[in-house]
Amino acid sequence: MRIQLNGEGKDVGDNISLATLVADLKLKPEQIAVEVNQTVVRRKEWEKTRLRVEDKVEIVHFVGGG
Repeated sequence: MRIQLNGEGKDVGDNISLATLVADLKLKPEQIAVEVNQTVVRRKEWEKTRLRVEDKVEIVHFVGGG
């Protein structure tokens, strides 16, 4: 199925969880925030959050510095 990831189309498996998407993208969960259809999804909800066709997923990386 196709979703929108950070504004670009991306093909992913059917019935994929948000946790699986993050793992497939090889991202470190503690360094990102995720929004699905303009709603922030808490990390503890990622496994039970299933993506659907044309969902809009935004992933933001935290950048340290000072």
